[in-house]
Order: sequence, then structure tokens, then C-alpha cells
Amino acid sequence: MAIIPVAVDKSYRILNHGATTIVSAEFDGVKNAMAVTWACPLDYDKVTIVPHNGSFTRTLIEKSGYFAVQIPVFTQKDLLLNLGDENNSRFANPHKMDGVELFYKDDFKVPLIAGCAAWIICKVISEPHNEQTYDLFIGQVIAAYGDDRVFKDGHWLFDEVADDLKTLHYMAGKKFYLDGKGVGI
Repeated sequence: MAIIPVAVDKSYRILNHGATTIVSAEFDGVKNAMAVTWACPLDYDKVTIVPHNGSFTRTLIEKSGYFAVQIPVFTQKDLLLNLGDENNSRFANPHKMDGVELFYKDDFKVPLIAGCAAWIICKVISEPHNEQTYDLFIGQVIAAYGDDRVFKDGHWLFDEVADDLKTLHYMAGKKFYLDGKGVGI
């Protein structure tokens, strides 16, 4: 496996299929991550996320002005549920991130979750009204990366990978769906 750069103007393709995401941020050495089902491309080089008002990760985003969106794979389903568990807030559990393998790319001070299929690093485009009224944050993509086994040359390779490397779509009741077979027209 190699983590390869993805052209910023093609980064929207990472989110286009609607998989459940993990959003991470860091400020003053404090790191956190949360599951976010509402993350989507806004433009070729912009994304939107909806981190709940009052969440620990959101406070880090607000303080640092940066966040990362990553696309977890099937083998990370338990991690995804743990990071998204509203009863496991970093406010109440300072050890929430213990055992979560993080890494950094290039010189960006945004923690990335190891083992994901793709990662997008964003700088917040400040829109206070949207952030306060709708919990909607807009990010300018400043870097993007993909696991070359799953995302290469700007395209997902779901037809070529085992289920372990497919991305997750959360429905409800701790039930996920995996990406299926591609159909051409």
C-alpha cells in the first residue's frame, strides 16, 4: 500500500459516492476525531461538513481553522462506531483517542486516521452564520491523498478490491452497507 497524492481539483471524487466519514482536528497538541455522515463536495476544491454544535472535534476545528475528512473502510467499522458514539465524547473521556493510530502528511498539522481509503485536509472558509445556525462548515481543500489499492488516478477501484477495503455507508441501528459493483452505461 502507498498513500499517494490526489489532485486537489479531483478531491471531490473522494466524497462523491457518499460514504460515512471521520472528521479529525487538532489544536495546541490536543487531537480528536468523530464520525460524520454529512460530508460532501461543494465544488471541485471545497467540501462541507456538519459537526454537531458542542462536539469536541468542532471546538478544535473552530480554534485551529483546519480539519481532515477521511473515508474509513470495512475493517474500521468498530472504530467508526466508537468515534461516533455520542456517549464517548472527548469532553467526558480524555482517553477516547487512545489506541487510534494517527499520522501526519507533509507539513500539515492535522491528524489523519491510519488505515482509511482516502484523506482530505481542509482549511475552514469562515462563514459564521452557517456555522452557528446550521452547524455547516465549508473547507477549502489544501491536500488530498488516497490509498492506491482503493483510490488511484482519481477513481475508486471498488470492483477490484475485497470487501475489507470497501467504504462504509451508515444507515441506522449500527448497520452499514458496502459499495457494490460498478455499472457502466
